Amino acid sequence: MIPCFVGVTMTRRKPWVVSDELWAVIEPLLPKHERRYRYPERKRIDDRKTPQGVLFVLYTGIQWEYLPQELGFGSGPTCWRRLAEWQEAGLWEELQRVLLDRLRAADRLDFSRVTVDSSHVPAKRGRSSTKVGPSPVDRARPGSKHHVLTDAHGTLLRVSHTGGHRNDITQLLPLVDGLPPVRGKRGRPRRTPRTWYADRGYDHDSYRCCLHQRGIVPNIARRGEPHGSGLGRIRWVAETAIAWLHGPRRLRTRWEVRDDMHDAFLQLAHCMTLARKHPAF
Repeated sequence: MIPCFVGVTMTRRKPWVVSDELWAVIEPLLPKHERRYRYPERKRIDDRKTPQGVLFVLYTGIQWEYLPQELGFGSGPTCWRRLAEWQEAGLWEELQRVLLDRLRAADRLDFSRVTVDSSHVPAKRGRSSTKVGPSPVDRARPGSKHHVLTDAHGTLLRVSHTGGHRNDITQLLPLVDGLPPVRGKRGRPRRTPRTWYADRGYDHDSYRCCLHQRGIVPNIARRGEPHGSGLGRIRWVAETAIAWLHGPRRLRTRWEVRDDMHDAFLQLAHCMTLARKHPAF
């Protein structure tokens, strides 16, 4: 017999609400601001509210000017300027380092193998940008590519984006070289994985040699060989990570003209996926 709970309502926490535990990690990383002397009567909007406004835009895909004022996040232009300010200060990369350290301390990271993959997203704006180009998989329509690097469990370690016309292999070395040293346990910080898994888009012998020089064993599918090598049973975690990364509506289609603003949303979504992996957040 299935029990019936009368009068009990299950409320799901909204994804744009920053918890107290996560805010305790973010607040020390925020850049400091000097006191205003020109307009002393104008107070700076609370930094606790503006990140939630940015997350609201990220998850709902709403335009900045239509950000609901009754939620108390501040105006859309204010949240936009705050996002650009934090992106310039490198807040999201620093937050990723802290979250990765905490995940390793909680035994939630597995560096025995890593997986790399990419996904194309259409671009409605920014066609003159260097990171927007004709996609070969979407009838040469303008778009961008999101490149991800995950551990054995599918946890995102590194995220970047390029133009839709760029080959996947061009981001292989930037992804592995951009991986920050992950602390959290005694001993030297972990930075280099043991094994590298990728599909046929990364098949090139010169890049295999580069991985060998870095102490990484490459397991990359070769072109022309029949399917059934078994690599797909390992690489599926990267596709799952991309699905989680593209959960927010703002990342399913690129609406930003500036590359740094689109990268800010991308890195912020990376931080939120890392926070979701940790049991304390």
